[in-house]
Amino acid sequence: MSFRPAPVRSLALGLALSLGIGAAGAETIKVGVTPGPHAQILEAVKPIAAKQGLDIQIVEFSDYVVPNVALDSGELQANSFQHQPYLDNQVADRKFKIISVATTVNFPIGIYSKKYKTFDEVPVGGSVAIPNDPTNGGRVLLLLQDKGIIKLRDGVGFKPSVADITGNPKKLKIIEIDAAQLPRSLPDVDAAGINTNFAKEAGLDPVKDPILREDPKGPYVNVIAVRAQDKDKPWVAVLVKSYQSPEVKQFIQDTFKGAVLSSW
Repeated sequence: MSFRPAPVRSLALGLALSLGIGAAGAETIKVGVTPGPHAQILEAVKPIAAKQGLDIQIVEFSDYVVPNVALDSGELQANSFQHQPYLDNQVADRKFKIISVATTVNFPIGIYSKKYKTFDEVPVGGSVAIPNDPTNGGRVLLLLQDKGIIKLRDGVGFKPSVADITGNPKKLKIIEIDAAQLPRSLPDVDAAGINTNFAKEAGLDPVKDPILREDPKGPYVNVIAVRAQDKDKPWVAVLVKSYQSPEVKQFIQDTFKGAVLSSW
């Protein structure tokens, strides 16, 4: 008897069954994201997961706090919007019982300006807006230090605050603003450090428009988070495998052209 390859559908069904997700009734999960790239990428993940018996419902949030609250309370089964230092800080501060189960993408943060083409043009005493949460605000401060613009206290780690600035030759005024509102602040400040997802949503080009841009390195790779009690459930493995697929990697490369970098 000659060998005949199994149809793709059968292979997908076999994988779904092996992961404990039945084909008769697809399992549905709610995944929280912020608008922009995180939501776009998860839309690309959806059909891949659906072939493996997992129906993903995408829930968008306009800030960085509520998605973890909703996940911890069980309103969501997972979220995909934050890097590990931010998650660590949230867990420490709020005692959430949530953990990361996979890395996703990196968004090198940028400093933008509507008034100047380079940071050297920002005047003495100029205003620089940064995110008002410790990890993302600290990330911008570290970028400013890396570019030789300010100096931070030794040993600050990944969460420096304005109080940790020990050198500020240009006497910059650092203004802390909610991350989602930073694009709107650009007309009112000399420069602003803006996360890539919010920059893209505001029509900024995260590759061409920043007057300073973070090197794509360090601990700021984003993650998929779930409740600790769910980490070994079969749908988690399906979600991770679907996200970290060749098709999604290609989607990221084709869609974001270097503004967003896959971690796998």
